[in-house]
Amino acid sequence: MKIHGIDFYRMTLSAANALDNNKVAVNNMNVFPVPDGDTGINMTLTLSSVRTMTETELPLGELAKKIGDLVLRSARGNSGAILSLFFRGMAKAFVGKEFANVHDLAGAFESGTNEAYKAVANPTEGTILTVMRRTAEAAKTLSDTYEGDPETFVAHLVTVADTELAHTPDLLPVLRQAHVVDAGGYGFVIMLQGMLAALHGEGVVANDPTSTDSPAAADFSQFDTEDVTFAYCTECIVEKNPEYHGEGMVSEFYRYISDKGDSIVFVDDEEIIKLHIHTNHPGKVLEKALTFGSLSKIKIENMRLQHSTKVVEDREIESAKVIAAPVKPYGFVSVCMGEGISSTFKELGVDNVIYGGQTMNPSTQDILDAVYQTPSEIVFVFPNNKNIQLVAQEAANLCEEKKVVVVPTRNVPQGISSLLVFDEGASADENLEAMKEAMAGVTCITTTHAVRDSEIDGLAIKNGQAMGLVNEKIRCVADTREECIMQLTDQLENVSYVTVFYGQDVSEADADKVYTLLNGHLDDDTEIVLVNGGQSVYDYIISLE
Repeated sequence: MKIHGIDFYRMTLSAANALDNNKVAVNNMNVFPVPDGDTGINMTLTLSSVRTMTETELPLGELAKKIGDLVLRSARGNSGAILSLFFRGMAKAFVGKEFANVHDLAGAFESGTNEAYKAVANPTEGTILTVMRRTAEAAKTLSDTYEGDPETFVAHLVTVADTELAHTPDLLPVLRQAHVVDAGGYGFVIMLQGMLAALHGEGVVANDPTSTDSPAAADFSQFDTEDVTFAYCTECIVEKNPEYHGEGMVSEFYRYISDKGDSIVFVDDEEIIKLHIHTNHPGKVLEKALTFGSLSKIKIENMRLQHSTKVVEDREIESAKVIAAPVKPYGFVSVCMGEGISSTFKELGVDNVIYGGQTMNPSTQDILDAVYQTPSEIVFVFPNNKNIQLVAQEAANLCEEKKVVVVPTRNVPQGISSLLVFDEGASADENLEAMKEAMAGVTCITTTHAVRDSEIDGLAIKNGQAMGLVNEKIRCVADTREECIMQLTDQLENVSYVTVFYGQDVSEADADKVYTLLNGHLDDDTEIVLVNGGQSVYDYIISLE
């Protein structure tokens, strides 16, 4: 038995469906009990783009390349980027081949693993990369003497991957503390199980049959722009938080959106919400949706521009690739969430803001589109999130029309501080070094709430408790977010500038109390600014410089 192009497509589709069916379980492997676990969603959205393929009966080499290109442009988050690079590497190994035997498949696993490792500057043992590498090593060793069929061969690799996944807590102490295995590695095993199911002739089917639909792109060519009252056709599916399970439990959400647009279709099911609305404020709609659960399916189409600006999972992302002519040497693209934070970046000169961050990582194509639309020769990209950096770098690698410089910002304060030191008279390399130096001088405090019981670095954390983080590390827990901030006032020493971004779930009165609290611990000459950031997930994002 050999693997032909159509077989590989069925394997990949089955893998995508397996991830889709288990995305919540993968999300729940998140080490930290912060409500931002999105590994399963990112891996699902990355691989599910293969559902949109229409030409699948091709020689293996051609088919694998199409899948590799499509998945790379759909990649989201670090886990999605690594997964996409694995498929890209496999495609390179299959170049020119009509079909693959076991030896070819082992070579593809090795090539895929090498491609993924090359993209990660400092690979960490105990992650998806480890599971991937050990599986590829086993594939190569076995293929040297193996004479059986690909089905039995892949079954062996699934066993190896599962065993290596179980060892990830031995390699990464933080996993052992949290009593979980690596989320990305878990997703990789599920992917392999999906592939094996296809080889068995029993490919995995998505639990939600609507998720396999590939609707045609909307055609707005018959409309005059002036006839469009609400510019953005916005659709999403929300996986409800447990407290909202049951029909009719989210009427507050419906009341909120009822005056935000027209053409509203709202389905409040047992465990999900399905929404369609034409609105001028998709960001507000999606941020409100996040208060009721996790976004697993999103589509936003700009009906005035007559091309899709953000498509997630429903259909293949095809960029209109309208490249803005350069009218200046430098331009900027920033990823952030919340209207107040977005406005701050625009005031600092950012040309294009991509709506996203925790729980909503933009795809490679989203970043590429924003870069194309930036009217400059050189474009600086600020991911403002460690889970978006790898995707941003892949977008930079794909862009041939402009020079793209990814600034490795891990949070909003670092992004803002980087922009503040930009010098138009300096070179791109000089600016990048100055930005990195500015980032190093910023401390970021955030507060959020725990979504499960856990123990991290000796801290016993209970579900629902407030948590205070310093530079993405959990430092304290308390009953309220204000108490957390009080425990972190030691960070205020030798600080000259403080910016407090308060989130969508924080009232102005509560924000004023935090302002007063911080001000009481600062020197008289320290400037403090309060901004309604409007972000979700994190109630407060506090920048200390």
